[in-house]
Amino acid sequence: MVSSGLAHLRFGPGADNGGVVLEGVLPSTAHSIIDAARPLPFVIVGTDPSHADLADLVVSEDRDIDEIRHSLSRAPLACATLATLLRGVESRSVEDSLVAESAAYSLLQGGPEFSAWRVANKAKPRTEEQEVLLVAELNAEIMMTFNRPHKHNAFNTALQTQFVDALTAAVAADNTKVIVNGNGRSFCSGGDLDEFGDRPDTATSHAVRLTRSAGRLLCQLGDRVEFHIHGACMGAGIELPAFAPTVIAREDTRIALPEITIGLIPGAGGTASLPRRIGRHRTALLGLTARTIDAPTAQAWGLIDRIV
Repeated sequence: MVSSGLAHLRFGPGADNGGVVLEGVLPSTAHSIIDAARPLPFVIVGTDPSHADLADLVVSEDRDIDEIRHSLSRAPLACATLATLLRGVESRSVEDSLVAESAAYSLLQGGPEFSAWRVANKAKPRTEEQEVLLVAELNAEIMMTFNRPHKHNAFNTALQTQFVDALTAAVAADNTKVIVNGNGRSFCSGGDLDEFGDRPDTATSHAVRLTRSAGRLLCQLGDRVEFHIHGACMGAGIELPAFAPTVIAREDTRIALPEITIGLIPGAGGTASLPRRIGRHRTALLGLTARTIDAPTAQAWGLIDRIV
């Protein structure tokens, strides 16, 4: 069906099914349809190792399929967008992945699923906060501390701006090590929902993300950056650390990519950073289920490097 070009009649937006589950061992001839499937907007779930190349993720439990089905029922466009975006990540550079993610994220910001969430959750007026990022320098080391503990260090516009400015300065300071952590009970609970969707238009949002990308700067720092994370590490709270070569987590760390629940996909660089640590299948599992994993699971997957 995929190779015939008729898959859109059965699967994807406007059809009855947002995804397809593969069962049984695929014959070698089935791999001829992989290229045909890559651009198609539906989720392909594999249940056998032989499905790895064709599937967006390979699952081992009925629970996985049930959670993906639930996500498809509430945000089929976001699910399909995430699946198709991750299919090409292995052939793209980090920079190209950031551009592709931002474009896809911007499209979803103007889509019906996120719009429905916004109707139910109006953006709130921004409040002025002082020192949302603390920067301390000692010898050849810079400590950057997220400082919105009352908001679980939610990544708002002010924090993003100050973090990007601090990273820009650090990139220019050769041989300086950067350590990033957070005050309070959580390292970072993700994007600040009080501000979600309050930019004037999605095109402007796309341009801002490209010109003010913390993920790109973290890549430029290379092995000079290290993250210390704890508590809630949701959305941007794990997407940004995943760019670093060293991530140290406390035992209470909880990690998730919850964006699909509001009709979006990771937008802080997660589709560029996480696949390079844990592969596109596990990234898709986190993104399509929005489930939370603990520190031992994250360490076993390679998403964090050490638990303290």
